[in-house]
Amino acid sequence: MAEKIQQNQFDEQGVNPFNAPIPGESLTASPDTPTAWERPPEFTDQEEAMRAVYLELTEQTTLRKLVEIIDDGVALDEIAQVILYKGYRSGKFNPDMVMLLAEPTIYLLIAIADYADIKDYVLYEGEEEDDPDTEIPGDDVTPINMDEDDEVVEEKIKPTEEVLSESLLAKVKQELPSKVEAAVEVKEEVKEEVEK
Repeated sequence: MAEKIQQNQFDEQGVNPFNAPIPGESLTASPDTPTAWERPPEFTDQEEAMRAVYLELTEQTTLRKLVEIIDDGVALDEIAQVILYKGYRSGKFNPDMVMLLAEPTIYLLIAIADYADIKDYVLYEGEEEDDPDTEIPGDDVTPINMDEDDEVVEEKIKPTEEVLSESLLAKVKQELPSKVEAAVEVKEEVKEEVEK
């Protein structure tokens, strides 16, 4: 009678499929204690919201971890999604503001990667499998100007005033290099201590 009980896929994953919210359970929550995203957002102005994202990302410990995960090859669009989703869950932004902040946040992450001398960062997952005919040339290739005008073709993706506000762009150009440099130095010191 000793039958071997087979484990199902939920047991293997350590998930209980019956431990989920009951449909309509959120409608029974008390209106006196709404969750963060059910209240009005903290930021309704895009420039103020982007400034808050900038300040959060440039804190010393956050910046050090951010440089480390960018260097590990985590895609910048995924990092931006996590940052903005966290802001949404904590009640800082509404979903519309998250969409407006996606592009400036990615440009900010690109600037951080550039200042940290990370040249081979991954912009989005699957970037390596793109068709070579449709790819934008890399840093080592000078694009061909088909119009034969004297226009200068920009080689790197850089944040512009169209994406970041003028005041935030000035902060990115003036403050960010020294903050990233300090974060990289701390990261290298920690790495040296671990190796000892």
